Amino acid sequence: MAKGKQVFFCQECGFESTKWMGQCPGCKAWNSFCEEKVTVGAKSQSGRRAVVAPTSILEVETTDETRFTTGIGELNRVLGGGIVSGSLVLVGGDPGIGKSTILLQMCRNMSEMGQKILYVSGEESLSQIKMRAERIGNFTKDMLLLCVNNLEDVEEYVKKDTPKVIVIDSIQTIVTDDVESAPGSVSQVKEVTARLMRMAKQTGIAIFIVGHVTKEGTVAGPRTLEHMVDTVLYFEGERNAGFRVLRAVKNRFGSTNEIGVFEMKGTGLAEVKNPSQLMLDGRPDDTSGSVVVCTMEGTRPILLEIQALVCQSSFNLPRRTSVGLDYNRVNLLLAVLEKRGGIVMAGCDAYVNIAGGMRLDDPSADLGIVFALVSSFKNRAIPSDMVMFGEMGLSGEVRGVSGAEQRVREAAKMGFKTCIIPRSNLDNVKKMKDLGDMKVVGVANIQQALEYI
Repeated sequence: MAKGKQVFFCQECGFESTKWMGQCPGCKAWNSFCEEKVTVGAKSQSGRRAVVAPTSILEVETTDETRFTTGIGELNRVLGGGIVSGSLVLVGGDPGIGKSTILLQMCRNMSEMGQKILYVSGEESLSQIKMRAERIGNFTKDMLLLCVNNLEDVEEYVKKDTPKVIVIDSIQTIVTDDVESAPGSVSQVKEVTARLMRMAKQTGIAIFIVGHVTKEGTVAGPRTLEHMVDTVLYFEGERNAGFRVLRAVKNRFGSTNEIGVFEMKGTGLAEVKNPSQLMLDGRPDDTSGSVVVCTMEGTRPILLEIQALVCQSSFNLPRRTSVGLDYNRVNLLLAVLEKRGGIVMAGCDAYVNIAGGMRLDDPSADLGIVFALVSSFKNRAIPSDMVMFGEMGLSGEVRGVSGAEQRVREAAKMGFKTCIIPRSNLDNVKKMKDLGDMKVVGVANIQQALEYI
């Protein structure tokens, strides 16, 4: 007979303990443990299950029908070319960022294609969902709504009819009768997600679940939630900004380097076909500390503006701040500038920012960060028609980067006249015929690069 025991779980990371702790040993969070009752000693039913024989991988056939489109090009790009049948996708992001909006738009597009969609909401009523849906556009009869908080109700519907896609909004509001704990608790989230995964694999239904996020920006609940699902998508961007970035941090069926860019409008989220133009819109001309770099997000080149402000510090310990860039990377480049470039900023405050609220991890932006810092320090503007990219080494060398041809082609398409690149990439770029009158300059080290400021 099954018995219950009391266990303490960390609400941040899911760490399990037999006693309460003030600080979690796993994630170091304070006052995050909650007491829950779990059932143990249940009789195994493995003896009553049918034996499943293994299949040779050579006998398994894959068809194009295993993927199907969402009707949103940017979402298809992030998912790796479309939705995989039987996949479980977790969508996270700050409140109000647009998680429910993009999923409603996906449901509308797919219902217009004649595919049956089930939208399960544990947060809103039917009339509230209809109000949001009317703002997005017209829906067909194949878009079905279900406002419940119990997983068993969803499973009962699936036994009667099989939709193409199920959307759960949100995972923290759905409970199962098999677990005696509050909605959103660690035990409930783990059990509900496990049963949704089993449902997806057995029926071939693609399931999207919306997850709340913590103040650090990660999905609330146990960390095992992200390990259980097939794909984890995060919506990024400032709520007051006009655009959103959809990024995959885990994808079993595609790349995690691709991003999707959307612009928030009155009718929902609109795809941005040319992110470079959006990111550079409103950039001032002939201003010191402003530099354009060409980065790669997966297979897509994007032009971004890096802004730097260097001023004399009034404190004994100068302030260093970076927004959208790795703080340690900025400090590393300041040290390289002082040691290899002979430009000392030890007594100056330095502020570096990616315009538009973007987040950048590409090391090819190193050259642009160096140019922006020196430009602000010397109060000399970089020509507005100049673009650059390149990774900076600790010896002051400018290292080559991948995708140089795509980056230069994107810069030429946007009308830039001068492009500074690593010398090791120069030979391949010079073979390109579609650059127009763009001048491409190769630099080998920081001294050669600083000659252009």
